[in-house]
Amino acid sequence: MQLKKELGLLGVFAIAAGAMISSGLFILPGLAFAKAGPAMILAYIIAGILVIPAIFSKAELVTAMPKAGGDYFYITRSMGFTAGTISGLASWISLSLKTAFALVGMGIFALLISPGLSMTEIKIIAIVLCLIFMTINLLGIKGAGTTQILLVFFLIAILILYIMRGFVAITPERFTPFAPNGLLPVFSTAGFVFISFGGLTKVASVAEEIKNPKINVPVGMFLAFIVVLALYAAVTFITVGVLNYDTLSNSLTPISDGAKTFWGTPGVVITAIAAMLAFISTANAGIMSAARYPLAMSRDHIMPKFFLKVNNRFRTPHIAILATSAFMILIILFLNLKVLIEAASTMLLLLYISANLAVIIMRESKLHNYQPSFRSPLYPYIQIIGIIGYGFLIYDMGKDTLLITAIFILCAVLWYLFYVRQRISRESALMYVVERITDRKIVTDSLREELREVVKEREEIIEDEFDKLVKDALIFDFDEKIHFDDFIKIAADKLSQRTGLKPKSLIALFIEREKQSCTALRPGLAIPHIIISGKKKFDVLLVRAKQGIIFPDAPEPVHIVFVLVGTQDMRNFHLRALMAIAQIAQRHDFDKKWLEARKIEDLRDIMLLGKRQRT
Repeated sequence: MQLKKELGLLGVFAIAAGAMISSGLFILPGLAFAKAGPAMILAYIIAGILVIPAIFSKAELVTAMPKAGGDYFYITRSMGFTAGTISGLASWISLSLKTAFALVGMGIFALLISPGLSMTEIKIIAIVLCLIFMTINLLGIKGAGTTQILLVFFLIAILILYIMRGFVAITPERFTPFAPNGLLPVFSTAGFVFISFGGLTKVASVAEEIKNPKINVPVGMFLAFIVVLALYAAVTFITVGVLNYDTLSNSLTPISDGAKTFWGTPGVVITAIAAMLAFISTANAGIMSAARYPLAMSRDHIMPKFFLKVNNRFRTPHIAILATSAFMILIILFLNLKVLIEAASTMLLLLYISANLAVIIMRESKLHNYQPSFRSPLYPYIQIIGIIGYGFLIYDMGKDTLLITAIFILCAVLWYLFYVRQRISRESALMYVVERITDRKIVTDSLREELREVVKEREEIIEDEFDKLVKDALIFDFDEKIHFDDFIKIAADKLSQRTGLKPKSLIALFIEREKQSCTALRPGLAIPHIIISGKKKFDVLLVRAKQGIIFPDAPEPVHIVFVLVGTQDMRNFHLRALMAIAQIAQRHDFDKKWLEARKIEDLRDIMLLGKRQRT
């Protein structure tokens, strides 16, 4: 069962922004200031710049494949099911860990309002909130998205007030020296706060439930990135300017401490509420996003099939939501999150590396049905820079974290070997790259067909009679130059088997039609069409001639030919077919795609996915 498309641009923005504004803004600035001094403002900006390759790559991949599971789906389709198993489990676990951390993190700010809370009470609060947002998500993504929009916009409003009021209270002397420990700690601090932007691309996991994903996903992600980066820079600037060195470097509630200097105790309460809203929005977005990974993996038989169940009334993956929420509650109750959160951060960086690799593999596979509506600029240089940069950040995470990550990857590989491998047989874009390099037939085109269906779903294409005709059409692909008379003989021989007419009769009709007027309608394109005897007969022949067909009276060889054959009673459909071909062929890149298609079936897909008015 398909998931319901109910998220618009505001929902995408709110999910992406809400997943970023939490501990990265309300807890980390004090720790970052202790490392880099006032230059931690610059560290946040550098961290934001470092995430740009991942944004570009994920925006391209998600607009090409807007399916539940986000990075799991496109990593699997690009690099295969071993990488997909690792990425799917890594995405689910890391996002679940971070969401649980966000829920528990609220306790720090709850203590500002009610200092007497015990750790047990803080965990109970976190579990109750987890159950509340689980319920919201079970009732439909539209309600979850609306909740997210309200939370994020109220949070942004409070932060803007903090910036406006704090600006007049800053002391310029607090910014000097700007980098007391030198420039090197600034870059290491950028790696430390990089995880602040980690939630930005998680909106990819709900892409299947987004209306018009080819526009709303990239625009929503970029808007969230710009707004949140500006907030990070402005809020940290104000906080540095209003707090003295010792207070800020030892604070776990830096924004509340900053607000206290110019708003007093009410400022502490207001910013503590804002922090809790931030953690809540992260938790809501986290449950919403994380639950889609078991669903996507279950579709591919990586996880048990019961995760596939979608609620008939609310069209939500209720089993996946319940399982994800239960996993988060277990984390809250029993696990020490510190090292695990660092491991989750490392896995996030591995996913970013995988996203950049996936773009390179998908592009180099030359799969025609890989049709992103957004294409990453500066390909492949920005992807290579991202891979190298994220590699350095992983190296800087420490031995313990790397060891835990290595153990996780080993467990995921074992899961693949003993559970997944015997249940699946799918190809990846990497196999298409190998096929191109070795010039050997090793793929079955199942990925090409799957991507075609993804594009049809994304573009909301409803097949009409012309689509059905194209699906059954004959296709010719000539490598050498050929004369019109020879071409017509070949075409007539094949069409006679489908129409029941003799080849000689068809040849005579084609020659007579060409004498009336040349059917080469423009340079490189011809549409020979004839009326045959009989009732309810219509057929089309798709032709590519790489060196060209020499048509009588045509000024140059014709490379693209559509042959139409139909009876008189099919005249109306004949005209509709001509209109469909004209709409598709008038696209500025049509000729290039037709001539560069790697396989015959790619020609069929060009017609099936062509932009035209369907009736």
